[in-house]
Amino acid sequence: MTAILGISAYYHDSAAALIVDGRVVAAAQEERFSRRKHDASFPSRAIDYCLSHAGLTRAQLDAVGFYEKPLLKFDRLLETYLSFAPAGFQSFRKAMPEWTGTKLHLRRMIRCGLRNEFRGRICFCEHHESHAASAFFPSPFEQAAILTMDGVGEWATTSLGRGSGNRIDITHQISFPHSLGLLYSAVTSYAGFQVNSDEYKLMGLAPYGQPIYVDRIMEKLITLYEDGSYRLNLDYFNYCQGLTMTSRSFHRLFGRPPRKPGESIEQLDMDLAASIQAVTEEAVLRMAHHLHQLTKLDACCLAGGVALNCVANGRLQREGPFKQLWIQPAAGDAGGALRRRQRQVCGRPLGVAWLIWHQLMNQPRTVTRPDAQSGSLLGPELRDDMEGELRNLGAVYQKFADNEAITNQVVDDLVDGKLVGISRGRMEFGPRALGNRSILADARRAETQRELNLKTKFRESFRPFAPIVLAEHASDIFDCKPDDESPYMLLVSHVKEALRVPHEATTERGLERVHEVRSSLPAITHVDYSARLQTVDKTRNKELRGLLEVFMARTGCPVLVNTSFNVRDEPIVCNWVDALACFMSTNLDTLVLDDLLLRKSDQTVLNMERLLELRRQLSMNETEQNAKQREASWFAGSLVTSLAIVACLLQLKFAAATGAITILIIALLLAVVAIAVPSSRLTIQHCVQMLTFPLRAALTLALLGVIYYGMVTPIGLMRRMSGHSIRHSAVGQSTSWISRHPRDLESYFRTY
Repeated sequence: MTAILGISAYYHDSAAALIVDGRVVAAAQEERFSRRKHDASFPSRAIDYCLSHAGLTRAQLDAVGFYEKPLLKFDRLLETYLSFAPAGFQSFRKAMPEWTGTKLHLRRMIRCGLRNEFRGRICFCEHHESHAASAFFPSPFEQAAILTMDGVGEWATTSLGRGSGNRIDITHQISFPHSLGLLYSAVTSYAGFQVNSDEYKLMGLAPYGQPIYVDRIMEKLITLYEDGSYRLNLDYFNYCQGLTMTSRSFHRLFGRPPRKPGESIEQLDMDLAASIQAVTEEAVLRMAHHLHQLTKLDACCLAGGVALNCVANGRLQREGPFKQLWIQPAAGDAGGALRRRQRQVCGRPLGVAWLIWHQLMNQPRTVTRPDAQSGSLLGPELRDDMEGELRNLGAVYQKFADNEAITNQVVDDLVDGKLVGISRGRMEFGPRALGNRSILADARRAETQRELNLKTKFRESFRPFAPIVLAEHASDIFDCKPDDESPYMLLVSHVKEALRVPHEATTERGLERVHEVRSSLPAITHVDYSARLQTVDKTRNKELRGLLEVFMARTGCPVLVNTSFNVRDEPIVCNWVDALACFMSTNLDTLVLDDLLLRKSDQTVLNMERLLELRRQLSMNETEQNAKQREASWFAGSLVTSLAIVACLLQLKFAAATGAITILIIALLLAVVAIAVPSSRLTIQHCVQMLTFPLRAALTLALLGVIYYGMVTPIGLMRRMSGHSIRHSAVGQSTSWISRHPRDLESYFRTY
């Protein structure tokens, strides 16, 4: 048996994935356990889950892989500062403490996170290699073209390649600072949304506008070549040297400063969203045609944050050169900037684990159909002992003897217009809820969308919801081919013309446009008649399939609303405690916990205080708490020792007996308190850190200022005078693709 652990951490959305003998057995994001959205800390909880699910210890792991090369990324960071100094100090000041404290010591940090039990070598693959591996190896293709697009990895922002058998080969890339993902994120920021998490909001806003700024974007912001490569005009962006995405030139170009969160969305924001969406789609289509010409293959695999743009994916499926597409459901980053943690969704730990198994260990690959992702249902199941705890909480529930009985009850509630939270089976891995941690509702009700947005999810009213549809009926309702699949909610199609109803606006006030009906399925139809599909087949999720079949038999409709089981700014629920807490804090009517069904109207004596305490306890990590206690103990011991040394020096050097005695008494008291009350060590550490913070901050700022203005700036100016700068634009070129060469196997064990 060969067990390989893939890890992503310290940048954004940390996660872990475990592959045993070439088969993925478990994968999860850290945020689901810690309940901290986009948690970037070491994924110790996710690792604990993966290993416990497989019945393994850390010492039994054969290999551990990290999804990118930290020193190569640090090289890009320094090169960028050298290219823009003396501008960029604020970004430098924020980035350097984090890098010198953690990211430059990743090998040691990983071993420490694995409790020093793993003794093997740690593999470091390149960022876009992990994307490519996560896309190709689980795909249903023996060979395929590979396209990865995101904000930025180490240097690459977009890459082309091909996969064949058990190998992938990245042949071309576009390098930072030119990035389609960062361009999209810049407009996201300008429209008042949060970079690295709200790009999908911009995509949802696009149908409300008109693409009237496409020409301006193509003339001023991006040069898009015929082969899909591109270059950005860096005069309009600030992500290299500043703490914002856009520059004043960008603001002058569109006539106003960035919209602040909470301000009303203007027509400019809608039109700009439509325009950048159109530019992104055109760039993706051109890249795909160029890749098809290079590889002559009929299938293509996609990964990276731009591959989560399901509108572009839908257009690529309809108009692109490839006959088949497969998109990694945990695709990757939506963008990022130097000073920010990047939006790294969780496909990368899977990618590096598969890369080790196939490419480094040279293990054969057997193509699995429909794919090797197991429906992306790779997370933990609910606990077997939850019934007893539910009774202790005073929860009222029904237990059903079989799946058919509970399915019939859920369908009854859906037909009655109720909102149903589903938490059963294994949790989904990736950003989408695919039926096991979902909220379901009747797509035929016009009120459903507004109720879910404003009273359940507590989010913007313009946001659309996705339909789940029986796979064989998708082409009856949407403009797609009968054999088109979208099992992971990554493609957009339009509702068929026959099912559309002309808009009958009752009010019009910006985005608060209310339409009586948009189609016969108003809850899942966006303002442009589009919908982000999840097709449900007979293999990936049998329980969800059975529910849809019963709903269709009852109503004649094969479609339901499916949205993730969470509220705004919280991760998707993981366990039954999360699900129950979310259920009680929203307007959901019914909750399914495996074979148990709870109704909101029955929960009159539920102990909410105890429920919230249970939730807090489950989100605590014993390893993390122990590490903090060890750090606090070391700090307290060092503090007492340092005070004793200072007292001795005062006495011996300056004969200051009074001061020496005072310091010794303080040291003695601290030692007694720390020994007698171990929990006080953490308090001592926090108090000292708070008291010394102004001095530490001032010294750090002064030291970083000396380094940046005294070393980085002069070196950067000299380099730029000799023509070395990432700012230089290749005027007159017809492409920005850079050829890549194969790497030797030993390079995978280096951090650069």
